[in-house]
Amino acid sequence: MERRSFSQDGDGRDAQGVQPIFPEQEAADLRRHWESIQGGFVDEPRRAVEDADHLVAAAMKRLAEMFAQERQHLESQWDRGDDVSTEDLRVALQRYRAFFGRLLSV
Repeated sequence: MERRSFSQDGDGRDAQGVQPIFPEQEAADLRRHWESIQGGFVDEPRRAVEDADHLVAAAMKRLAEMFAQERQHLESQWDRGDDVSTEDLRVALQRYRAFFGRLLSV
């Protein structure tokens, strides 16, 4: 599994100023789970593939929940008539851009 190395500052942003999609601890837990699955392939390949499918499905579900929460937060501000700051919108757009870029990467 390819791992990108980022130098992060105090708020969790990488060197390009983009916040990772998953919080650091959650991403570490997912990586550990993946490594465990991958390590079990030799002894039980079918089970490893089934476990990988479940892990990817769970990660995708969590990702959808995170983006839904972010969208709901922005929409609730708009519904109250609050002005959403340009900074909040910039951060949201950066997260979408980072995610979309990863979707399209090889």
